[in-house]
Amino acid sequence: MYMKIKRLIDVILSLCGLTVLSPVFLILIIAIKLESKGPVLFKQKRIGINKVNFNIFKFRTMRIDTPKDTPTHLLADPEQYITKMGKFLRKTSLDELPQIWNIFVGQMSIIGPRPALWNQYDLIEERDKYGANDVPPGLTGWAQINGRDELPIGIKAKLDGEYVGKIGFWMDVRCFFGTVVSVVRSDGIVEGGTGSKEKLKNNKISGSSSGQ
Repeated sequence: MYMKIKRLIDVILSLCGLTVLSPVFLILIIAIKLESKGPVLFKQKRIGINKVNFNIFKFRTMRIDTPKDTPTHLLADPEQYITKMGKFLRKTSLDELPQIWNIFVGQMSIIGPRPALWNQYDLIEERDKYGANDVPPGLTGWAQINGRDELPIGIKAKLDGEYVGKIGFWMDVRCFFGTVVSVVRSDGIVEGGTGSKEKLKNNKISGSSSGQ
C-alpha cells in the first residue's frame, strides 16, 4: 500500500520540482555550455528496479574525453576530467537535478538505493543479498546520509538493505531531511568514489611502511 502512496508523492513532488526549478535549470545549462564543449546532459545506463536497465540523466560535470561507463572511483585520476563547473555541481549535488525527470516518468523514486552502474557487478551482487535491487532506485537514500562515497561496497549494500527492511513514510522523511543536511555540509563526497577514504588511509599506511 505504501509503495502506491510513495509513487503518488514522487509524481507530485517531481512535477513541482520541474516547474519551480526551471530557472535554476536554465542558469546551469548556460554555465555548462559557456565553460566546456559537449552536451549539457550526461546519460548513463544504470540498474533500476528488478535489475532492469534505464538511462539516468545528470548535468555533465566531466570533459567529453572521459572514459565511458567507468565509475569515478576506477579512474586513475578523476580530478583531471572534472570541469570547474563540474566541481561546483558535484559539491552541491546540483548535477543530480535532471533525475527529477527520471522520477517523474517512474524510473526512479525520490528516496531509495542509488542506482548502480550496469557494470558494477560487485555492488549489484551485494544488494541482491538484501533485496535492495527489488525496490525503485532513488535520488537519495539511507546510504547517502550515512557515508555516501566514503562507504565500502559491502557496507553500502547493507545500508540499502536496512532501508528496504524499514521502508515507509517516516523512513523516507528521515532520509529526505538527512539529505538536506548532508548536501549543506557536503558530507561524504570524495572524488575517487566508493570507499575512497578507506583506500587513502591504507595507501598512507603502506607508504609509511615502505619508507616513501
